[in-house]
Amino acid sequence: MTQADTLVTQIEELSTKLDQARSMIRQIFIGQDRVVDLVLTTLLCGGHGILVGLPGLGKTRLVEALSTVMGLHGNRVQFTPDLMPADILGSEVLETAADGSRSFRFIQGPVFCQLLMADEINRASPRTQSALLQAMQEKSVTVAGQNWPLGTPFHVLATQNPIEQEGTYPLPEAQLDRFLLEIQVPYPDRATERNILLATTGTEEAVLSAVFDPGQLLAAQTLIRRMPVGDAVMELILDLVRAFRPDDSSAPAVVAENMRWGPGPRAAQALMLAVRAQALLRGAFSPSAADVAYLASAVLNHRMALGFGARARGVTQLELIADVTEAVVQQKAVA
Repeated sequence: MTQADTLVTQIEELSTKLDQARSMIRQIFIGQDRVVDLVLTTLLCGGHGILVGLPGLGKTRLVEALSTVMGLHGNRVQFTPDLMPADILGSEVLETAADGSRSFRFIQGPVFCQLLMADEINRASPRTQSALLQAMQEKSVTVAGQNWPLGTPFHVLATQNPIEQEGTYPLPEAQLDRFLLEIQVPYPDRATERNILLATTGTEEAVLSAVFDPGQLLAAQTLIRRMPVGDAVMELILDLVRAFRPDDSSAPAVVAENMRWGPGPRAAQALMLAVRAQALLRGAFSPSAADVAYLASAVLNHRMALGFGARARGVTQLELIADVTEAVVQQKAVA
């Protein structure tokens, strides 16, 4: 069997397992197929995600289901203004032995897991936010001069309430850029909400089981990076990212007029990985232009900012992303 044949077989096997995992999660997180796909994409790419949605939409329930199905050890931290870095990283305590001797022992914090839910991350102080985001980047923490590795794999799914801003500390743009995807969690439609009522207010609930284990997820993350990406898709990713930089010569007039600053190279890197995972989720062997368009808002929205004049005119960033993405994809198709 050739190397290409082996890769195809591995992709097919992984796609089958992902279908099983996705079906299980959808029994718990009902009717939000896009959100489920984006969260799975985040894990498949080895990244971190931020879930933006109002309270009561099932974000915690989704992360708990994801932890079970993917076979990951998960923890949850409710972020509050008085939360300190040691509350999530851990701290040293002085212990006295039976013989009277004393020594320090490190007690690991909740960050020592494989899937951490950082609930309402913008309610914690910048000091605590930066401690978590440093752990996300380094995949380890340093306490009293000693380095402690985190779980393998290690993922953070943070949540934010888009409406309630009183008493919050918004994440700086440089820290938001550390998240692979920003995942918008909308209200369910009427039919979905009816199904939620039937599924959650009875005597029986869906039973979840592990489809993956940590080793299999790591293998999937490696396989994602081996999936081929065509030159046309790669060029489309470059065109799209550069189109949202207001000082770039290729940026359309609507971007130059409305954007204050645009995404950096990390956005292109995120798209290159995410489109492969999205292709895998739909059973394809390589990504297409449709995958790029599908993921554009999740990759770009938290990596760019509107100017003051655009906000005053009521310009919506997500709508701008959708319009420019459609135009870039169409232009590339014609070319």
